[in-house]
Amino acid sequence: MTLHLPGADGTLRAYEPRTEPLPTLRATSGSAFSSRTVFSAAHVVADPYADTTPDGPAAVDWDATLAFRRHLWSHGLGVAEAMDTAQRGMGLDWPTAAELIRRSAAEARATGGRIACGVGTDQLTATAATTATLADVRSAYEEQLAVVEESGAQAILMASRALAATAQGPDDYLEVYGHLLRQAAEPVILHWLGPMFDPALEGYWGSSDLDAATDTFLEVIAAHPDKVDGIKVSLLDAQREIDLRRRLPRGVRCYTGDDFNYPELIAGDEQGFSHALLGIFDPLGPLAAEAVRVLDTGDTDGFRALLDPTVELSRHLFRAPTRYYKTGVVFLAWLAGHQSHFTMVGGLQSARSLPHLARAYELADGLGLFPDPKPAEERMRNLLALYGVNA
Repeated sequence: MTLHLPGADGTLRAYEPRTEPLPTLRATSGSAFSSRTVFSAAHVVADPYADTTPDGPAAVDWDATLAFRRHLWSHGLGVAEAMDTAQRGMGLDWPTAAELIRRSAAEARATGGRIACGVGTDQLTATAATTATLADVRSAYEEQLAVVEESGAQAILMASRALAATAQGPDDYLEVYGHLLRQAAEPVILHWLGPMFDPALEGYWGSSDLDAATDTFLEVIAAHPDKVDGIKVSLLDAQREIDLRRRLPRGVRCYTGDDFNYPELIAGDEQGFSHALLGIFDPLGPLAAEAVRVLDTGDTDGFRALLDPTVELSRHLFRAPTRYYKTGVVFLAWLAGHQSHFTMVGGLQSARSLPHLARAYELADGLGLFPDPKPAEERMRNLLALYGVNA
């Protein structure tokens, strides 16, 4: 049946939902990829019955949250846990993030799934972050690093709002990261998250000049190459990522976090390629996994043919203000049947407009992402009715 979807101009457009999903969504295979290491940053499922407020403690539906991680592992994807996609610093507080890390790492051990977890400083409150000393920042990082290492997961050293507010220049970044890398038990992933994802990270690595920031970032890696498994770059600048990965020491991987240009970056060129640690692979999981398996055979054109059509959806979800992409990710998880509701920790389900969500549905349905398109259509129809649209 026809749906009438609202556009940004206030008009309704007719849309005919598809009736069948993509065939690749029906198949599952947990076997590891051979050509790329691929993580999906995974969202958390809120408890819709929790009596809380947007600024209250996070309430998580643990069963649904862990079930979604099993879904990703079943397709061979690794899980990047407690990252930006899980609403770190945007509804998910540190005590709940620590619980998430412990539960997901235990689930990974039980299922044989690969997992890496975010290490940050978000136990420092917004007020404390602006008054913290470098010693405070180091201590906060150390506390979280201990939780991740004790869980048996790989650590991802995330960018820190507190460090961005405290550091006086590049030397402070060199000191803090050098300290953490020296004490890390196993090689970590370093994460450079750009200000489009979090405005508080403007000037990270000691400079708003990205060339100067890149030099500092590379200096950190060069001083401890044996402790750096790889870097995750989330700057939404394909050429900068390519230039950066060509300067990495041998053996240090580049994990793209570029949700605008991921197909070309993963495919690579004659001088190298990027692995992946992407939020967009949360809704694209089965399709992304199928594409990487095609790439494993050496068929770059086939890989691009599967993944290139998804870029329009990804750019829509990650459009400015980019930090609200999580809303679209959870919305699509609800439509796909991975959770029974469209509720988010921190009340973030309100962060995108109805026209934005309608377009996300249209693009995802057009790609055949929903395992069963009919329930997705019914949920979309119910949402439209809630907003007063006679679909």
